[in-house]
Amino acid sequence: MNTGQQERVERRLAAILAADAAGYSRLMEEDEEGTHAALTALRRELTDPKIKEHRGRIVKTTGDGLLVEFASVVDAVRSAVEMQQAMAERNAAVPAGRRIAFRIGIHQGDIIVEDGDIFGDGVNIAARLEAFAEPGAICVSGRVRSDVQGKLDVAFDDMGEQKVKNIGARLPHSARCQGWGSSRRLV
Repeated sequence: MNTGQQERVERRLAAILAADAAGYSRLMEEDEEGTHAALTALRRELTDPKIKEHRGRIVKTTGDGLLVEFASVVDAVRSAVEMQQAMAERNAAVPAGRRIAFRIGIHQGDIIVEDGDIFGDGVNIAARLEAFAEPGAICVSGRVRSDVQGKLDVAFDDMGEQKVKNIGARLPHSARCQGWGSSRRLV
């Protein structure tokens, strides 16, 4: 491959947040219109304003998920923690079987930017970390943990080395995962 002849792609370092509503398919099966209305209200009233407040950019939505880019890893984690705390408070009045809870993964890495969308290992790792998070929790890479430690009033519980599906061969080592749980701490 001759890189001198190819058009240069736009790249940048970013904090990437991937979020997914846990149990969304079950909720839709039980009450499609009610679930859609609840998720729409949740985005309008809570998640989108929190993302904007912390200078995030919603890259895309996927029905029950979000892909968000932040210039600052501190802003990404702060936004995620505040979203999860507010969602926990909001869900307290909702029957357990009808609650919408996000799983969130955050990674900081190099990305490719094209037509407003983002691509690359940084995005893929954030999505894989989201899958490690429990509903209502956050899972972050070791890099994110290192960058926010001492800058935010949050605690981390080390989940140890985790194999990241289909990405391990491209990483010098597996990601270290942490996340935020209902106990108001990063776990």
